[in-house]
Amino acid sequence: MNDKIIYMDNNATTRVAPEVLETMLPYFSDLYGNPSSMHTFGGQVGRKVVEAREKIARLLNATPDELVFTSCGTESDSTAILSGLQANPGKRHIVTTRVEHPAVKNLCESLDTLTGHKHRVTQLPVEQDGTLDLERYEKSLTDETAIVSVMWANNETGVIFPIKEMAQIARSRGILFHTDAVQAVGKIPIDLSDVEVDFFSVSGHKLHAAKGIGVLYVRKGTPFYPFLIGGHQEHGRRGGTENVASIIGLGKACELAAKHITKENTTVRALRDKLENGLLEKIPNAILNGHKTERLPNTTNVSFEFVEGEAILLHLDRFNICASSGSACTSGSLEPSHVLRAMGVPFTAAHGSIRFSLSVYNTEDEVDFILEKLPPIIAELREMSPFWKTSHKGRVGGSGCKC
Repeated sequence: MNDKIIYMDNNATTRVAPEVLETMLPYFSDLYGNPSSMHTFGGQVGRKVVEAREKIARLLNATPDELVFTSCGTESDSTAILSGLQANPGKRHIVTTRVEHPAVKNLCESLDTLTGHKHRVTQLPVEQDGTLDLERYEKSLTDETAIVSVMWANNETGVIFPIKEMAQIARSRGILFHTDAVQAVGKIPIDLSDVEVDFFSVSGHKLHAAKGIGVLYVRKGTPFYPFLIGGHQEHGRRGGTENVASIIGLGKACELAAKHITKENTTVRALRDKLENGLLEKIPNAILNGHKTERLPNTTNVSFEFVEGEAILLHLDRFNICASSGSACTSGSLEPSHVLRAMGVPFTAAHGSIRFSLSVYNTEDEVDFILEKLPPIIAELREMSPFWKTSHKGRVGGSGCKC
């Protein structure tokens, strides 16, 4: 039995970095003033909020006044899409993909009820490796398209979409463009001065800040309609007293992310590759889900045919290994992942998919431990599976890899 938690579910949430927690603590006790207050006590808190906004802007290469603090990535997504529709009241066509996070997918499916108007939503298909066809995307845009919403990187497979090119195409047609970049921020370099997106969503708890804090980037000059109506906070763009401690913590997390970005793309990537390659070599009928290279450096999604993902997770949990059988926002469902279904992953494999998502806090010893424990778990579960006994053809491990 392993007493230490081996946490490889960082696409679901991350630990709060010790430096971030230390930065936040004073704002729960001594420095509790309202940043909007006129007195000196509140004013000093307000200045720290300004500093945090500047740190976040530096990570994204944006300007501080283009950032709106929200409660989470989901609120940022809703704000962007609904604002885009309000800015174009005569247009009711939205372009998105079949593999979006539920924060975008479910909102788009609920627009008619929410707005009282009929909308047409185009959900672009993906290729077998999870990538998008740019030509198909361009053809999907029409004169009626109000906004495009496409994630920067997929939360389940880590596949990265060509957001720079897609945003340029939308801009050339006068169409607003939103990207849910929740999984990408802090893992790969992002320069918003070089990418023509209008809206860009961030979530603090995905990059070692606290839960309950997010950011929406709104490019200067983009028409904007607030989602939460209230006071004058955020220059009138989002009502409600600011979540001061979490904002300041997010600023620190972005400062750390800038320092760790090279490590994410070298050390973390190397650990991910060792884990991924080891699983594909050691376990027969294992399939890599997603493009081999166009992926986040921390994410691997592997299907083990003829076993159930939930059963795998329960066995891993006995060794204090934390992973996921799909998005944390949909893991309560017994249905196969909508992402893997969109990629055409066979039913016998989609049910046995496991996502490992690493961080700078993971170690090589942890990877070795998983490579020791997981192959016998799969073998044991397959011995109990009637599908394995009737369908096993003795394929070499990794032969089903979609590269």
